[in-house]
This record gives sequence, C-alpha cells and structure tokens, in this order.
Amino acid sequence: MELKLRNPLIFFDLETTGINISSDRIVEISYLKIYPNGDEESKTTKINPTIPIPEKATQVHGITDEDVKDAPPFSDVARTLAKTMEGCDLAGYNSNKFDIPLLAEEFIRTGIDMDLKKRKFVDVQVIFHKKEQRTLSAAYKFYCNKELDEAHSAEADTRATYEILKAQLEMYDDLPNDIDKLSAYSSHNKNVDFAGRIVYNEKGEETFNFGKYKGQKVEDVFKKDPAYYGWMINNDFPLYTKNVLTSIKLRGAFK
Repeated sequence: MELKLRNPLIFFDLETTGINISSDRIVEISYLKIYPNGDEESKTTKINPTIPIPEKATQVHGITDEDVKDAPPFSDVARTLAKTMEGCDLAGYNSNKFDIPLLAEEFIRTGIDMDLKKRKFVDVQVIFHKKEQRTLSAAYKFYCNKELDEAHSAEADTRATYEILKAQLEMYDDLPNDIDKLSAYSSHNKNVDFAGRIVYNEKGEETFNFGKYKGQKVEDVFKKDPAYYGWMINNDFPLYTKNVLTSIKLRGAFK
C-alpha cells in the first residue's frame, strides 16, 4: 500500500557511539525521503563523532574509528540535513525514544535552530509492538517475508522500516493511512521533551515523568524545591530537556 502524504516523509536511522542520548554521538545517518507523489530520495553519510567509538558499539554496527577518521563531523552536515528535513514529517524504528532525541541533541550542539516539535513522528516499532510484539528483523520477516541480512546497517534498517510501514497498512484495516493519525497512534504518551522526562498531563500541564516528583507539575516542583532545577541542569540530562526546563522556569518567573 502506498502512503498517503501531505508532506514529504523521511524515514531515517542512526548508528551511534552508544545509547546515551546526552553523551553519545552519531557515526552514520541514513535517510529515505518519500515525496507525496511517490518519488524517493536517499542518502547515507558516515559521521566523525569526534569521540572514540567503543568496541561494543562497533560490534553492533561494524563501524570503527578508522572508518570515520576522514568523515565530516555532524557540525559540517547539520545545516544541509536541516534543510533536507524542512517541512517534512519523520519516521523510524524506535525513533521516538532514541533517534529523534539524539538527533535533536546533535542539532542543539551545533547551534542549528531545528524545531523538530513541528514535525509529525511515526514510530514503526510502536505500531509493531502494539500489534505483534517483535524486533526489527522479526518485523521485516513477519510483514514483508524477507530476511534483514544487513541488520544494524543504517541504510538497510531505513529501507526495511519504510517497507514495514507500507505492509502494516496493508495488513491492518484499522490502521489509518494518514501521517497525523499514525503519529498519534505510534506515540506512547504526550512528551514535552523528546526523552519523555517531562510529559503533558490530562489538563495539558507539564509534569515530571520520572523520579521522586513523577506525576507532579514542573512549575509546582520548582516553587517548593527550587534546587531541583539546578540539580537537573548540572546533571546528565539531554540538552533539549534542559532547554524545556529553563523555558518553564522563566515562564513561571514572569507570572
């Protein structure tokens, strides 16, 4: 089934130095851009993370320090990538919890004003888990009856994710061929920040989604425990999360 698109949809996958959104870096990015008329555009780029690639990460994706020593750092490709993504919605596999938050961190580090919150996100893994409970390779086999021979290659994973979404739309009659609705369906909750540390409650108020203040309004916490803001700012939380916290704190100061 072909996707019904109002905006171009970019399927993308990141290979990284690890799984810490705050401190790890991209070593490869691959994207497949699908236009509303069905045209496709794809590109895979190795990235120099400017930090060593741990052996455990290399064992997953096969990319070594030697492979990226002459590759550009993310700062060199960020502006072009932002332009490519302008006006597009985004899709991936486990992208809501990992790829999008990490990509947002990289843009913030380079000073690129890339407001990803304006996009719609479709996470094919969430759809798969709600329907079948499997991994990407199993999903590819289940929906497309193909073996994912190059799993953990960003390019192979990106193409497989695109094919899986189309197959999901074919298989499930109740799954809407509409990016806005797919985005809502593939969201776990209403995140304020990409990492899900802060979420909207039923009243649309920002609340903490972790720790001792889980379920409590951020503004209320800052009023009764002002040091909590400083603790989060000075610890290993994503830059985007810290920006959201600062915005809430400043907003409260002027009330």
